[in-house]
Amino acid sequence: MTPLQIGISIGDPNGIGPEVVIKSLVREGILDMITPVIYASEATLKSYQGEAAEAFSYTVVDSAEAAEDGRVNLVLAFPEDFELNPGEPTETGGRAAALALEQAVEDLKEGNIDGLVTAPINKSVMPKEGFPYPGHTEMLTERLGAEESLMFLVTNELRVGVVTNHIPVAEVAAKVTKKAIVDKLKIMDAALRSDFGLQRPVIAVLGLNPHAGDNGKIGMEDIKVVRPAVEAAKKEGILAMGPFPADGFFGAGKQHDFDGVLAMYHDQGLIPFKALSFGKGVNYTAGLPAIRTSPDHGTAYDLVGKDEANPASFIAALFRAHEAFQHRARHEEDAANPLESRMHLVYKKRPRGEGGKGGGKGGPRKGARSGKPRS
Repeated sequence: MTPLQIGISIGDPNGIGPEVVIKSLVREGILDMITPVIYASEATLKSYQGEAAEAFSYTVVDSAEAAEDGRVNLVLAFPEDFELNPGEPTETGGRAAALALEQAVEDLKEGNIDGLVTAPINKSVMPKEGFPYPGHTEMLTERLGAEESLMFLVTNELRVGVVTNHIPVAEVAAKVTKKAIVDKLKIMDAALRSDFGLQRPVIAVLGLNPHAGDNGKIGMEDIKVVRPAVEAAKKEGILAMGPFPADGFFGAGKQHDFDGVLAMYHDQGLIPFKALSFGKGVNYTAGLPAIRTSPDHGTAYDLVGKDEANPASFIAALFRAHEAFQHRARHEEDAANPLESRMHLVYKKRPRGEGGKGGGKGGPRKGARSGKPRS
């Protein structure tokens, strides 16, 4: 079966992005599953001099459309003379990350790649004129034309989404509205069905306040906002339950009883997720017309040059992008032909630019290839 074409934005070239990307792509079997298209510079890839570099090779291509199966492909996304300072946050590194991301997202939008895996960026050094966003999630939501999206941290055992993303804690309560909760529940429910292959997902909803408000003694939001949102979601066919006190929920291991968990704000969801799953989790952006994943860690400047960065989360992000594409294709095929029983063809040959899900604008990558193996 022909591998999917997955774009990889290199992230901050001064962080561990180059190292975890290279360590991931030399893993046995990866090139049978995906055709990587890295957006970076040759100097960035050569900046990693660790053990995995000896087994790593790539081909420079003019565009994603010229990528070759069975090889790592490099699209030159920023100039070779950009100054690199491995292990240090710099404005030049931020500009390079923005240029790589810009080109990768454009190819994702146009359907030139089947999915995108983003290596970590440092938002504090990203250029405001080129990246006026709090993070990857917000950029992709806007650039891909989605009305709303969901930051969804996932492993095989745990899936946690958040109602509010990268905003100050002082603004959280005002942003947690009934509509916002219901909108996120709809996205999570749809993603669990289409991108994760779950037919009847059950979702837990956490309370906003300590002890989920303790029946109004610690704030009224859980009574007046969260619980009505859960009831409204149920009326729309979503199997949502709650609100649950966040500390007791995770302390008692109740996350194992649900297919997804919706937290009210960033740290409420991500602290328990990373405490339980750090290093093997994936940040999945649900609700987009295309597939995007990333590892669950940051730039880790302190590890640069030590050859100690663990690629497990980046490898998991590659696998998740591949699996989500397959699940989405299968789900769409079932929805289009609900009474027809047949073998599922995940990769379908289509003329360039023809629509469907999985690539930009809701369509598969331009010229998406058939499942015939290469001779």
